[in-house]
Amino acid sequence: MGLLNSTRVSAVVGGKEIILETGRLARQANGAIWVQCGGTVALVTVCEAVLDTPKDFFPLTVEYAERMYAAGRIPGNFFRREIGRPSDHETLIARLIDRPIRPLFPKGYGNEVQVLATVISADGVNDPDVLCITAASAATCISSIPFAGPVAGARLGRVDGQFVLNPTTEEQARSDMDITLAASRDAVVMVEGEAKLVKEQDLIDGLNWAHKAIQPLIDAQEELMKLVGKAKTPFTPKQDDPELFAYVEELAIKSGMEDALRTIDKMERKDARKAVKDKVKALMASDARYGEDAAAQACIGEILEHLEKKLVRQRVVNEGLRIDARDTKTVRPIEIETSVLPRAHGSVLFARGETKTLAVATLGSSGDEQKVDTLKGDESKRFMLHYNFPPFTVGEVKSVRVSRREIGHGHLAERALKAVLPSAESFPYTIRVVSDTLESNGSSSMAAVCGGCLSLMDAGVPISAPVAGVAMGLIKDGDTYTVLTDILGDEDALGDMDFKIAGTAEGISAIQMDIKINGLPTEVMARAMEQARVARLHILGVMAEALPEVRPELSPYAPQHEEVFVNPEIIRMIIGPGGKNIKAITSATGAAIDIEDSGRITIFAPTQQAMDAAKEMVLYYDQRAELGKNYNAKVKRILEIGAIVEILPNLEALVHISQLDTNRVEKTEDVAHLGEDMMVKVIEINGDRIRASRKACILEAQGIEWTPEDTARPAPRRESREGGDRDRRNERRGERRDRGDRPRRKED
Repeated sequence: MGLLNSTRVSAVVGGKEIILETGRLARQANGAIWVQCGGTVALVTVCEAVLDTPKDFFPLTVEYAERMYAAGRIPGNFFRREIGRPSDHETLIARLIDRPIRPLFPKGYGNEVQVLATVISADGVNDPDVLCITAASAATCISSIPFAGPVAGARLGRVDGQFVLNPTTEEQARSDMDITLAASRDAVVMVEGEAKLVKEQDLIDGLNWAHKAIQPLIDAQEELMKLVGKAKTPFTPKQDDPELFAYVEELAIKSGMEDALRTIDKMERKDARKAVKDKVKALMASDARYGEDAAAQACIGEILEHLEKKLVRQRVVNEGLRIDARDTKTVRPIEIETSVLPRAHGSVLFARGETKTLAVATLGSSGDEQKVDTLKGDESKRFMLHYNFPPFTVGEVKSVRVSRREIGHGHLAERALKAVLPSAESFPYTIRVVSDTLESNGSSSMAAVCGGCLSLMDAGVPISAPVAGVAMGLIKDGDTYTVLTDILGDEDALGDMDFKIAGTAEGISAIQMDIKINGLPTEVMARAMEQARVARLHILGVMAEALPEVRPELSPYAPQHEEVFVNPEIIRMIIGPGGKNIKAITSATGAAIDIEDSGRITIFAPTQQAMDAAKEMVLYYDQRAELGKNYNAKVKRILEIGAIVEILPNLEALVHISQLDTNRVEKTEDVAHLGEDMMVKVIEINGDRIRASRKACILEAQGIEWTPEDTARPAPRRESREGGDRDRRNERRGERRDRGDRPRRKED
């Protein structure tokens, strides 16, 4: 076999060919796939390592990276190389790849598995993210790692009422939905995306259509497995000891596990469960059969988790009651406080059950937009939502850092609110919302949506409609599916689905679904969406009671905003040499000023006083002369017929020699000196020619009313290199006429 030989399969989806190739690159990886669509190419690999000490969780890591050379660009940072820490964008795509493949590894598999996806060519038309989902599945399918694939990824859009699979960048701009999904042969297994207030049924129809359209990618992976697939590493899941399980469960029931799981308060329930666990350990230690069996005692935690899951699920299915005694459709109690921070632009405390978030909205200038270096070029974000989840939120002690989960939850909430924001033209502020989770017992990301929306309204941001979100759960028992509204943290962990849906009363703006079972029937998904819609309307009603509408005015602490228009020709003067003038304005006022070539100037200032000062300083360079107004002018040039003075920045006027003084002036230099100031009155404006008089100001100072004799006469033409002598002679004749002199005849 040659060094560059390969095996290739392809599939046509959405009218585009997608190529899956292996054998040419990364041969030492356990599995490697070159995936290509158009000019976009990614290399996805999977490797595993045997751990000496098995972990109590599956150690899977997924990393996604974009090489800037893929788009012919050089990284825009100091190092001029891709920095090791992934960007938020790369982290979000890594999560998209991780979520559909993680449940497909066998339970209890202990080897460390690493999936690396690297974009090595980007055409700016076909997005690499969904290609990498398919390639990650294909690479794992052909590897020796046990895996219950394949799955395939795709993007769903709707342009002009027609569903589109893997829309181009141009089509995405015209689409009213941007949904990323992953699907197996039988069902959709992962959904995430945003929509422009799309109806629930339209979204269901789109997902059904996309699931069918994606099947050729499943066929291609199965074909590739037949051609080059490796034999899977034998793996036998750990066999549970039925006798030990029955014994520990019996001890736990006798020790009060059922009562502990009916404790409504989260922290009290946690303590009660721990007390049961301690009793079980003590009873086992005193039992002759297991007292010396360390392996059996090490299984106590696992067995109790299994029991808790069974008891909670049985109660939901048999009694219709949940951990906190709610039925399956009731939303937890909600309490809201607005304007809780005195100096913030908008702030809200949103509490739903034992989940509580402080959401704060901050307004800034266009200069506060986030600059992002991407394969498609430099981009700017005028709206950001940052979600924080500190350790104290759940009573833990751990290092404080921004986790992938926080980035993902913030992105989902940001998508949910983006659909209702005003346009940059009507509301040119940069907007940042921070959702600080203070307490958590499930659905904190949806609390970020609700609280974030209210904080925008509290700040006076004119959103088109309020947005709320709710997390839905699922309990599957045989062929019975029970949908849960507004799930708790324990219900998320013990259930089969985490389905987050956000939107307005009119439709959905953001969605995210992860399931732990093999697939979800369409009718169950539709039931969950309808149940979520009813819950969303309830939450919106509670939000409306707390804050019925957007504040009519911005916070007094928010930046003041105004736009002015100036003559484009004087923009260079406002900026000044090396930015000297504009820097002086911003330094003196604290204002942020954005200047466009058209002459449009946007000013953001911290206070109204600063705004007035900044506006005055900007418009200083674009003033117009007023007839009859006095100006303190500076002498710029000396002429035989008078002086050229600057009455305003970049605006000059001629003071004729006859208008320099009340007495006759023989030479201009006798009165006017270069660089000195003189007070003058504008006596004539003729287009861009202005005549002024020092004589008029002197007479006014003496209390004498003065009217120029010839204000209607155009100002004399300025000297030019060509015809300068002729102009000079004409100006001298005018000078003599003004003095009353008569040109002498030759014979005189």
